[in-house]
Amino acid sequence: MAGGWSRDGAVQEQIDASVEDEIQRARSQLAEGGSATECDECGARIPEARRKAIPGVRLCIECQSALERQDTRAGGVNRRGSKDSQLR
Repeated sequence: MAGGWSRDGAVQEQIDASVEDEIQRARSQLAEGGSATECDECGARIPEARRKAIPGVRLCIECQSALERQDTRAGGVNRRGSKDSQLR
């Protein structure tokens, strides 16, 4: 059920589009090819268990954690267009 001026199904379409965008973003960050034995950033040895668990891994746990902390794309796009954002 849509409310206001939106058509039926519009909210679900926005949710589906946001989920699809996030899936594509996550897939784009997956490593391809063979796993490295040494970290590309710091040169530390990558344990065999990590290489088997994550095919194509290129970073050690510490460097991967630091990279993920730097990722600023946490919020994404506000597709809802809330009244607050429209009034500003």
